[in-house]
Parts: sequence; C-alpha cells; structure tokens
Amino acid sequence: MTDPRATPDPMFLAFQTAVAGRYSIDRELGRGGMGVVYLAREVYLDRLVAIKLLPPELATRAELRDRFLREAQLAAKLSHPHIIPIYAVDQTDGFVYFAMAFVDGETLAQRVQSRGPLSASEGTRVLREVAWALSHAHGQGLVHRDVKPDNILIETSTGRALVADFGIAAAIGDSSNDHVTGTPEFMSPEQALGGEVDARSDLYSLGATAFYVLSGRLPFEANTAQEVLAQQVMAPVPQLTDSGMAVPRKLASLVARCLAKAPADRPANAQDLAEQLGVAIEQRRDLPAALRAFVKRNGRMDGGGTLLSLTGSLVGSVVVSAFAGPAAGVVTLAAGTALLPVAFSVYAAKRLSDLGFTHADLGPAFRAEQENSREERNVLRRPWRRFVERTLAWTARVSTATSIALIPLAALSKGSAGVALIGPLAALGLAIAVVSTLALVTVVQLRRDVDVEFYSAAWTGRFGAWAFAVARKWRGTARVGQAMTHRATELSLGMAAEQLFESLPKASRAVLGDLPSLLERLQRDAHALRERFNELQEAFGQSDGVASSEEFSDLRAERAAVADQLRSVVGAMETIRLNLLRLHAGSLTLDAVTTHIGLANAVSADVRRLIEARAEVEALLRFPQRLELTPV
Repeated sequence: MTDPRATPDPMFLAFQTAVAGRYSIDRELGRGGMGVVYLAREVYLDRLVAIKLLPPELATRAELRDRFLREAQLAAKLSHPHIIPIYAVDQTDGFVYFAMAFVDGETLAQRVQSRGPLSASEGTRVLREVAWALSHAHGQGLVHRDVKPDNILIETSTGRALVADFGIAAAIGDSSNDHVTGTPEFMSPEQALGGEVDARSDLYSLGATAFYVLSGRLPFEANTAQEVLAQQVMAPVPQLTDSGMAVPRKLASLVARCLAKAPADRPANAQDLAEQLGVAIEQRRDLPAALRAFVKRNGRMDGGGTLLSLTGSLVGSVVVSAFAGPAAGVVTLAAGTALLPVAFSVYAAKRLSDLGFTHADLGPAFRAEQENSREERNVLRRPWRRFVERTLAWTARVSTATSIALIPLAALSKGSAGVALIGPLAALGLAIAVVSTLALVTVVQLRRDVDVEFYSAAWTGRFGAWAFAVARKWRGTARVGQAMTHRATELSLGMAAEQLFESLPKASRAVLGDLPSLLERLQRDAHALRERFNELQEAFGQSDGVASSEEFSDLRAERAAVADQLRSVVGAMETIRLNLLRLHAGSLTLDAVTTHIGLANAVSADVRRLIEARAEVEALLRFPQRLELTPV
C-alpha cells in the first residue's frame, strides 16, 4: 500500500475516488508522456492489475480520448502469451484508462541498465518472443508503432518477454516531435518523416531494440530528438559487429536487415523474422560432433600423443648422438620436431576425411567455435584487461627493442670496464621481454581464445589444404563415410527439440521434466533401428536376386517391422519438436505437450523391449547350450 505519511497526490486521490469499489489503487508504478501507471487490485476478482491512465490534459480532447479508447479496445482483443492482456477499457468522471495484467518483473531497458547487454542466446530468445507477439498483432491488423525496450517486460518467475502498449502511441500522439508518434531512438525512417507506417515499421523498431539489448548502446544518438530522427533517415546502418560485443554474424546480419532504411529491404514479416532468429541460434549448435571434436581436440597438438612423440624424438636424438656424434643427434632432434607436426596434421586430416568431411568444412567450424568462445569469454567483462594488455604490450616492445640495441654493444665492448654492465642489462631486457610477452598472451587468452585462432589460421590456410590433399592421396580409393554434415533425421530433430526446450522459461522446463533424456533415448532407439534396417537391406543386396523367394519372407517381414518402428520413433520426435514450436508461439498448452511426451515415452519403451528381445534371441542362437537350461 502507499505510505500514509506521504503527501497525497491530487490526481491519485481523484482517480481513486472515481474508481472506488471497482479498483483499490496501491501505488504509482511510473509515468511518462503517454500517461501514469498505477498498481491496483481489482476488487471483484481480487487480482492485481496495472492501470494506465490517459494524461488528464489529453483526456479533455474528444478526438484523442476517442482514439485512445478505440486503440485500447483493439489491443484488448489480442490474446497471446507474449502480449500483456488488457482486462478492461473505460472512462469514469473524466478519467480515461485501461486495466491490464500486472507483470512482476522489469522492463528490458531496466535489465540492460542493471546487468549490461544480453548474451546472444538470451537476446535471441527475447527478440524471437517479441517477434511472435508482433506477428500475432499484425495478423489482427494492429501495428504497435512504439516498439522499444521500455515497452517490453521480462517476467521474473518465467523469464518470458511480454509486449505492452499496442497502438497506444498512435492513439495518444506526441506533440514534442511535430505530431510524429513514437520514440525517436527506436523510430523507423518512414515514421520519422511522418509517413504511413505498417508492420515493417515495427520490425525496424525491433531491430533498434535488438541493437540496444545486444550492445548496450543505441544505434543512433544525438543531443536533440530532431538530430536523432535525421540520423534514422539519413545515417548509414550501424553494424553490431563493430560494437565490440560477441554477436554471431548471422544474428548481426538479421539486425542490420531490420534496420534497413527501405521497408522492402527488411524481413518480409514478423513471423519470418522469428523463424530466422530461431535458425540463427540453432545454427550455433548445429555443428556435427566430428567437426566439434576436431576444432576442440582432434586438430590440436596438445594431447598425450604429442608429448610422447616429442619425448621419443628427444630419446632418439640422445641415442643417435651416442653412436654418431652430437651433430647427428641435433639433426635427428630437429628432424623429429619438424616432421611431427606434419605427420600429425596429415593423420588428423585423413581421419576427418574418412568421415566424409573436406577442407572446406573447417572454415565454418572454426568460425562457430570462435563465436561461441567470444560469447563465453565476454560474460564477465573486466574493464582492467585492456589497460593491462596495453601495458604489457608496451613493456614487451620496449624491452625487446632495448635488448636488440644493447646486444651489439655488449659484443663490441668486451674487455672494456666502463661498459661492463651492458651485457647484464641486455640479458635483463631480454628476460623482461620474454616474461611480459608470456603474461600478455595469458591476459589476451582471457578475452580471446588464442589457441582457436592459431589452429584456425593453420587449418583453414594453405597448410591445412595441403594436409587434406596428402590425406586424399593416402586414402586412395578407400570407401569414404557419409559426411555427418548430412545428419540422420533423428539427430537433427533431437538437436532442434533440445534447443527449443532449453530456450523455454525455467518454470516451463520444470513442468516438462527431463525431456532431453527422452530425446536422447529416442535418438539411440532410432539409430539402433536404422542400423538394423541397413543390415537387412545389405542382406537383400547380397542375395543375388532371390530375395523374393519364400526363404526371405521372414527377413522381409522384419524389415517392414523395423521400418514401421523407425517411422514411429522419428514421428514421436517430430511431434515433440512441433509441439515445442507451438508452445513458443503460444498456440499450445503445457498440458498438451506433456501428453505427447507420455506417448513418446511409450513408443520408446516398446522399441526398447523389442531391441532387448532381439538381443536375447541372438544371444541364444550364438550360445545354443543355454537352451538346455530352460526347463521342459
């Protein structure tokens, strides 16, 4: 409740008197050019609501009042999980207002101001939810006209984004901008020029919002609103990739498209934008396991085998030195050290080639790994890092230059007592250079994955191309496995469904239970069924045209049964994925999703029983003596 000791607000008292018996106003939540918002309790239904009151000076103007009521009534017809519902639109004793659901949370602007820019994953989820809300409103013929972080709320309990104030900006107007409605920093060029706006204007505003929440700064800034509007119309589109934040190129490209000056150059509609946002974040997890393993481990010389090889080269050089002299030992050590990276690279390239991958697949893989690494390393931004990096870099350069300058002097000054300290000073400078360089690499590693950058340059350049060329000749005509870039359907479905599940609010994930484990079981089931189906197909292929005979009838029946089971498992996974998509779009309830999850569990259980029964039969056929243990 409001503090009884606080000085009464005349408008608060007058409005409470006008709605007494229907609403009990608790306190003011905020105010701005488009009205005052109060937290209140609806008496009859005993629920918290937020009431937006049209400014009294505007409510006296019949045209504005009627337009406000008309727009609010249109917005009240919207029903979507990412739109704040409007419960009532009314006017009483000269007060014009509407009551909407109270959201316990904070605005997107407050979130960025208090915690900094959102990560690419979280930001994409929020933006996609807003795009779904806009798509629903646009489908009802309603344009928001004031999409901005202040009009997007993040619910504390679920983390979901909810859009407020549909159509209210146009209904109220804003005389401070020469009758141009909206917020200058998030306004489309056509809106800034006072022209006709449509759904694509909202997409521009969402693009400006995305730029802000992902970078922490506005796309266009100036001292006055008129200067900002001029930049919206004339200035080049800013690039998120220049903001210094770790934003995937696909996501940055989508934001740039939304900020296109011409409406025709923006995404076709909000639903299309939402789908592209989904693809942008799914592609970050879409690398095949073999490529992920290669960029993280298999393509790097940092394993135990490398250490053993270097140790072997050292031992071999000692042995050669003992029999053939020190010179031969040094040559052996140098040759072993030089040939080791070459042999390792060719072998690693051959292993990846055997799986069906080529040198061209490495570029996207390393880029994805670098983007993931940058995002992870920017979670905790440390302002001191830049200063330390510059200091260490300056120290390394100065000490190196000093040492280079002193070394010739030290060589020329042998026997001279006056310059006896030049040698030690040169050695000290060299030591400082080495230490500061190592420290610099360590600090830079906190911000950038230097290892990935090094191996990316090596593998995607000429050396990597050469290693794959040698690997191809080594492999010869040996059969190449199917590249996992073209994944089995169940793997693609599992990855997509898992990503959709992880992007749900925490409360929704708790209701759905351990869905990732079910998806993993279904993937294993489908993989086992697919392997069995391929075995049966191979058996028919080796039958020399007699597969139609009666002796193959059992195999044909089993093949048909396995195919049906595989379709059932993949169908269950497809249903889960589609239901999660509908859940995100607000067209399905959690109860419906849990029902289909139960059906998928039943499908998995049936398949597991069949697989286990087949395994038991095969075991008995391999060891017929076990049959004797069965009582007659």
